[in-house]
Amino acid sequence: MNHSIDQAHRDSDLFGLLYGFAFRPGERGRELDSAKALQALQRPDDGEQFFWLHLNLAHAACERWMQSHLALPEEFFEALHEGSRSTRIEHVDSALLAVVNDVVFNFGSMVSSDISTLWVCVRSRLIVSARLQPLHSVDKLRSSVKAGERFRSPLELLVHLLRDQGEVLTQIVRKTSLNVDQIEDQLLAARISTNRAELGAMRRVLVRLQRLLALEPGSLLRLLNRPPQWLQKEDVKELRKSTEEFALIINDLTALGERIKLLQEEIAANINEQTNRTLFTLTVVTVLALPINIIAGFFGMNVGGIPFSEDPEGFWILVALVATFTVIAGRWAFRKRQDM
Repeated sequence: MNHSIDQAHRDSDLFGLLYGFAFRPGERGRELDSAKALQALQRPDDGEQFFWLHLNLAHAACERWMQSHLALPEEFFEALHEGSRSTRIEHVDSALLAVVNDVVFNFGSMVSSDISTLWVCVRSRLIVSARLQPLHSVDKLRSSVKAGERFRSPLELLVHLLRDQGEVLTQIVRKTSLNVDQIEDQLLAARISTNRAELGAMRRVLVRLQRLLALEPGSLLRLLNRPPQWLQKEDVKELRKSTEEFALIINDLTALGERIKLLQEEIAANINEQTNRTLFTLTVVTVLALPINIIAGFFGMNVGGIPFSEDPEGFWILVALVATFTVIAGRWAFRKRQDM
């Protein structure tokens, strides 16, 4: 029976653990499987070693295992089920609770507009992250750890995660800016056939990213003013810097959204101008055809007393009348256009 339990602990997906790492300040992270992670958590704290566990909430046993084996605050489990998923970092008891929204990692595309949530709990010697879908920023953080980057504390991992998220957003801003530049060039070249739909889609994505990814200023301000005692001063400074950088990226998103809005207004104005020109042309044609239609209607009546019916020059007299009234109507129409 003990052998079967030990064999079960060797299962890499025993409780939804995607990957885990053990760190010491100034040393490379060591990767842990499920069995080693359980053993490491049961050992006494040596004062220097800390761990990062990244879990998959889609696993049926994940949440139950976290409640049984990890000393996480109740607010963390409440955040997993609450409706509000705004990006924030809060100080809860002796831990930090972070709710981070990021772009879903799509293996077939570099940038995706789908958003998923990452829940993070940071203690003095442990950082736990849980998600439902793969995320860009977490994948970048894992690559940095496997590449040998050193970390001095769990909070530095969280700061690195926020910076990776900022880099992903920067890529989105750059790619969207290139698309906007192309549409702007097409606008200058008077080719505006499908640009309105593209701009509308891009603007909706940017607004959604800005709404979900922007950090709540209130929670961050409370954390920076009253950080936990176990946080190092360097970590607090790095967290402040990363949030300032993140705020700049959000401002870039806002500026790009305003630029797209101006382009949409310019395209709408051009389309309205083209429509007005078309309507004016139709109006001029109608006005110019009005005299001949009226005169033809009168002279087409099969009644007696039609003038010029016996006059050999009657046709040319009517032509002169139609031409005169057409010239008068044309001058009136063009004068109205100049007054507009």
